[in-house]
Amino acid sequence: MASSSSYNCPCAACKFLRRKCMPGCIFAPYFPPEEPQKFANVHKIFGASNVTKLLNELLPHQREDAVNSLAYEAEARVRDPVYGCVGAISFLQRQVHRLQKELEAANADLIRYACNEVPTALPAPPGASSIESMAPRQRPVEYNRRMGNEGGYYQAPGMPMPYNLPWNDNPSGDTDGGGGNM
Repeated sequence: MASSSSYNCPCAACKFLRRKCMPGCIFAPYFPPEEPQKFANVHKIFGASNVTKLLNELLPHQREDAVNSLAYEAEARVRDPVYGCVGAISFLQRQVHRLQKELEAANADLIRYACNEVPTALPAPPGASSIESMAPRQRPVEYNRRMGNEGGYYQAPGMPMPYNLPWNDNPSGDTDGGGGNM
């Protein structure tokens, strides 16, 4: 009974390599027995002897970061054998670039609409409603969308804006009564 309580479970590396885990095992602090797949991936990609050499060459405070990097790269290589983590990084960089362009376009639309919504000093002709007398770019967004005059801005019907836009007369932000009665 006493021997079973003093029995230490071998680390994932020693278990995978089917060897006895010694008290000074270099893998034990970084490959716990609860994470066998972590070592399996690292071993498959880099090899146990190469990882041992690498860890022995590093200072003890650098080893954990090295093992985490090896494990990340190994998992990425298992998923994508050709590109590994470089493929994931490239994908994320393309996504960031695309989203930055989208944001720039949206900001340009906001600036354009904010600048074009300044009311003109021209009086409305007698008998015409104020919305019909406005130039197409000066009409509220909901009116442009209902009339089929796309203005570069789309808001789904019934979807309130989280903030008030300078060209929106309606302080609640909903689109149900915001631009002419059609």
